[in-house]
Amino acid sequence: MGVRSLNNPLQEFLDTFLRSGTDASNEVPPPAGLTATGGIISDYVDGSDVYRAHIFTSTGTFEVEELGTFGNTVDYLVVAGGGGGGTQHSGGGGAGGFRTTMPEGPGGPSPSAESALTATITSYTITVGAGGAGAVGTGNGTSPKGAPGGWSQFAHPSNIRSQGGGGGGTWGTNQLGDDGGNGGGSSSYPSAPGAGGTGSRLDGPSPQPAKPNQGYPGGAGSPSPNGHGGGGGGGAGGAGGTGSGTSSTDSTAGHGGIGKRSTIVGSTYHIGAPGPGSSGGWFAGGGGGGLVYAPFGTAPNVGRGGGAGGPYAGGGNGGPPAPGSGFPGFSGISATGGGGGGSTGYENSGSGGNGGSGIVVVRYKIKELAATQKATGGAVSFTPTKTVHVFTNSGIFDVTNPTLTSVEYLVVGGGGGGGCVVGGGGGAGGLRTNLSGHPLAAPSYPVSLGQYTVSIGGGGAGSPESAPGVKGVTGSRSEFYPTPASYPGADFIRGAGGGGGGSRGTPPAFPGQSGGSGGGASADSSPPAGGAGNTADPNHPIVQGYPGGEGSGTGAGGGGGAGGAGLSAPGPGGGCHGGIGVQVLIAGTSNDVGAPGPSGSPSAQWFGGGGAGADGNDIIRGGGGPGGPYAGGGNSARSTTPAESGKVGTGGGGGGGYPTNARPSGNGGSGIVIIAYPS
Repeated sequence: MGVRSLNNPLQEFLDTFLRSGTDASNEVPPPAGLTATGGIISDYVDGSDVYRAHIFTSTGTFEVEELGTFGNTVDYLVVAGGGGGGTQHSGGGGAGGFRTTMPEGPGGPSPSAESALTATITSYTITVGAGGAGAVGTGNGTSPKGAPGGWSQFAHPSNIRSQGGGGGGTWGTNQLGDDGGNGGGSSSYPSAPGAGGTGSRLDGPSPQPAKPNQGYPGGAGSPSPNGHGGGGGGGAGGAGGTGSGTSSTDSTAGHGGIGKRSTIVGSTYHIGAPGPGSSGGWFAGGGGGGLVYAPFGTAPNVGRGGGAGGPYAGGGNGGPPAPGSGFPGFSGISATGGGGGGSTGYENSGSGGNGGSGIVVVRYKIKELAATQKATGGAVSFTPTKTVHVFTNSGIFDVTNPTLTSVEYLVVGGGGGGGCVVGGGGGAGGLRTNLSGHPLAAPSYPVSLGQYTVSIGGGGAGSPESAPGVKGVTGSRSEFYPTPASYPGADFIRGAGGGGGGSRGTPPAFPGQSGGSGGGASADSSPPAGGAGNTADPNHPIVQGYPGGEGSGTGAGGGGGAGGAGLSAPGPGGGCHGGIGVQVLIAGTSNDVGAPGPSGSPSAQWFGGGGAGADGNDIIRGGGGPGGPYAGGGNSARSTTPAESGKVGTGGGGGGGYPTNARPSGNGGSGIVIIAYPS
């Protein structure tokens, strides 16, 4: 039978009624998923399956118009609004309750994920809870608590409801954190021990069934009579931290509880907030607690939202120390259910941060791909046209199908570690690819039946603060080559490790080291030389990176990147930024591979950003370019914060260390190898 003519009624009639009996009996319509409307619709590939997600950030309707041949079950994520933070050395707001059928399971100490739902042809009301308002001071000792968040619900007959986060407590008559999907933290010196609000508050009112698995309790404030730190709000993945200390010099507010990362929109994670070591997909982080006060200019010891190193998962930080009057807490991020941060301030000063609004996502399968895997090794995924193998650890790529004769590849070496004592940034790992049209493109890479070794380079260690004159360690190389490689001329695809950053102290440690991209020189280097880039196997002189920047009397050079040299100090705006990386779009790899790029550019799949050099004027410089960190490169240290490490799986260089307060340099990020071919 010939190709059909689309949108031609006559041809469609003929195709239907004038075909042979054999055609009519053998033709089977392709399987399909549900047909439904509502929310923001996003399709994605997971293995050989295609899913459709309906994302609701405001109240609406999920309307099922037709049932599909893949069944009528749907998965869901329901996150309620976060609670508002309290005021006056207060508690952080609890995150909104977190319920889901996905593998990460609901919030709280739950044993397993909830069961998928059965859909029918009908309309389902989706309710998205608002974040609770932060408390505003009204008088010494009489200010209210933070307001609770609003509940979110998927109005299926099972009534999947998540309870709003509990409001954070306020010093005085409203000290204790409220109960909620996740409990609010209490203010400092609460009247009852362990006084954070409880999490996993039961659904209600009737006829909602009790559903305890939603979240964790809030933390208690530091105890009477002179406690100064408020407790953190509870999160979907952990309880809020407890406040401690009895004076302005030893007090610490509790961090908000960590949230959870959901896979309901696939590995792009384009909803939610950042979390530990990742770029998105996190929800329901508790708000950080606030303090009575602290000397202005001291290191921040207010509660961090969503975890000890936050802000994560949408939770707001507590208000930072400030002179005179209080400082408001930070609000939770919209559409994450994050709790608002508690304020820092004495008596009637400051206001709590608002809780973040909730979110509801419904997903179902709509298609199965006829993908063919022609090799094994790494994490394998499929697109409609490609099979992709991602290696973040060393392994074997084994070609098992003789029809596979060439592959696309990306090979990135491990980034170099930063130097110390106004140290240079680490250079990015060398980057090699054969993607057509890419600036670093190499010829196509032939393969045949058999095994190929994949070696992932580790990031180099940053120079410790206690070792002036010791350079950052150069990263290790990443490789892709035939196994065994004993014959002459074996085609090694090698991304050299990034050069370590120079360290001020004892010559000759000042200059940066050479590598795939060179490390930056430290301050006071003479000559002020950054390490050379593009340093590879002498038998394979292929472009793969740029040199590090030069140092000056007050600043260190940035590490080189795969897309540009590290800036020299002083340079435009003070210099010291790491060199920019490059974006490598291999079809089928998700946004969770690589790192973000510069503002205004596509934010997916950037690699090889250089680490930033430290600035002697106590200014943070960006890894991977001004405004970073980009492409995995680490920011430099300052007197109150340590340097950042290069991101794992990007080959980013580590940031340079500052000379005081034990602020060491950052480590280089490990490398990565990605291999793709037509399915």
